[in-house]
Amino acid sequence: MRDTSTKRDARPAGVATAERIRDAAIVRFGRDGFAIGLRTVAADAGVTAGLVVHHFGSKDALRRACDEHVLAVIRAEKTKAVTTGTAAMLFAQLAQIEHFAPMVRYLVRSLQSGGDLASALVEHLMADAQRYLAAGVEAGVIRPSRDPEARSRFLAYQNIGGMLLWASMHLDDHPDDFSAAFRRYSEEITPPALELFSQGLFVDRSMLDDYLMYVPDPPSADDAAPTAS
Repeated sequence: MRDTSTKRDARPAGVATAERIRDAAIVRFGRDGFAIGLRTVAADAGVTAGLVVHHFGSKDALRRACDEHVLAVIRAEKTKAVTTGTAAMLFAQLAQIEHFAPMVRYLVRSLQSGGDLASALVEHLMADAQRYLAAGVEAGVIRPSRDPEARSRFLAYQNIGGMLLWASMHLDDHPDDFSAAFRRYSEEITPPALELFSQGLFVDRSMLDDYLMYVPDPPSADDAAPTAS
C-alpha cells in the first residue's frame, strides 16, 4: 500500500511518515493478526520503532488510527455507490478490488479479534451504514424505509456476517494472494446481491403486511389453543 510515485509529496514530512506507518500496519495486522509487535510494523514502514511510538504512542492507538482510516475509505466508497446509482461507479470500484483488499483483510482481522476495539468498530460501521443509506435515499437511488436505523443495522449485520463467514473459511488459504481471493468473493456475491437489491425477493408484500398487522396485536396463547370438540 505504499505510494511508489516519484512525484514530490506535498504533505508535511510528519504526516506522510505517520500515514506510511498506518498503511504498513493495516497490511501487516491484516496478514498476521494483532500479536505482531511495533518493531515489525516499523520495519515494514522503513522507520524505527521509536518513531512509531512517537507518532502513535501505543499499539492500541495505532489500531485506532487504522480503524479510522479503513472506516473513512469504506464510508466514502459506499456513499459514492449508493448516491450515483450507476453501473459506471460499480465497475470503477470493482476494478480497484486489489487496492481495497488489504483494508478488507484488516477489517476482518479486527472483527475476529473481539474486545473493545472491535466492538467500537462495529458500532461505527453501523452508524456509517445509516448515514450512507440516508444519502442514497436523499439522492433518490434507494427507497425510503419505515425504520431507517433498523434497516441499516440489518444490512450491516448481513454484510459483516457474510464476510466473516467467508473469511473463516478462506482468509488464510492464500496468505500471499489475498487480493485474488477477495476478487473471487466479490465476483461471486455481486450479481445475486444486485438482483436481490434491485428486484426484491418476494413477489408481493403480503408477508410484510401480515406481520405489521400482527405486531401491535399478536395472538395470545389462549387464541392459539385448540378448542374442545
